Amino acid sequence: MKRLNKIKLLNPQFPNKSTGIINGQSSGLLNWNDIAYPQMYDLYQTLLSNFWKAQEINMQDDIKQWGLLTDVEKDVFLRINTQLASLDSLQTPTMTQVMDYVTDSSFKAIFAVIAQQEAVHNESYSYILSSLVPLSEQNARFNQAKTDPIVQKRNSLILTAYERFREEPTAKHLFELSVNSINLEGIYFYAGFAFFYNLARRQKMLKTSTMISYIQRDEMQHAYFMAQFIRILLTENPELYTEENIHYVYQAIGQAVELEKEWASFILRDVEGINLEEYKRYTEYLANKRLRQLGLDNYYEEHQNPMPWIHVFSDEMLNGTKSDFFEQKPRTYAKVTQSNGFDEL
Repeated sequence: MKRLNKIKLLNPQFPNKSTGIINGQSSGLLNWNDIAYPQMYDLYQTLLSNFWKAQEINMQDDIKQWGLLTDVEKDVFLRINTQLASLDSLQTPTMTQVMDYVTDSSFKAIFAVIAQQEAVHNESYSYILSSLVPLSEQNARFNQAKTDPIVQKRNSLILTAYERFREEPTAKHLFELSVNSINLEGIYFYAGFAFFYNLARRQKMLKTSTMISYIQRDEMQHAYFMAQFIRILLTENPELYTEENIHYVYQAIGQAVELEKEWASFILRDVEGINLEEYKRYTEYLANKRLRQLGLDNYYEEHQNPMPWIHVFSDEMLNGTKSDFFEQKPRTYAKVTQSNGFDEL
């Protein structure tokens, strides 16, 4: 496989409008009024409009409620918080590295915003922890997240793809990294989200759930952007559009679903108010949505949200980006319409 070249900062001999998102020609100068995919400006603006800071949320109510949680709720709360932080820790450096190999300056700008937002998410988990438990407990929980065998197994799917691109930056490895970024942001976070939302519907830790809803709104847009990035990558580089790579999408997302189910069975098994079988079906429902965003067919039977109580916090309620981003598609990528996907982000 041919390695991608790091993009020079400035190439005056090339046009400002990039001729490709990778392996293209671009001066490196970004004029948002002259970009190859104008809809990317809409997504950029959507991401910017989501801007928030952890300190905007006053944690005093949750501090008062913390002592009223059960021991199980406290343990799961801290486990999930640090596990989510460990995942977000991977995203900022990974998105920053991808920028070195993407030709199109508008995409670089979006990756930069995503990297910054992931840093905010990571900080927000620390902010929650600092409000509730002493530093010694925080450190112990972060060390627990590093050594927990289920967490390690779960994270290895993502880490393997990320490190493979880091060691050998090829177009195929960039494709695989992007698929696993969708796994991380579009599937892996949702057991944690469900736990916090379940507390909220029982009028517990409402400020934390507000913070989580902000994070979910960002992650949903990130997963959506990565799906569009993949579709454009395959359109512009038809040699990547192979049965092997499409099989990889299904295999990787399917593996993420099974790992998420395993994690949920462990972390949520003793949590009041969450039905594990219902959550497992919810994970399949999420996977189908991610596949539709990629223009692919559903893989699972679950077509309706099996956890209706979570709807108020869900993608459908949060999403404001419902437009298709480009016209040319690989031949078996169906045109996205209201009936097959993007209105169900």
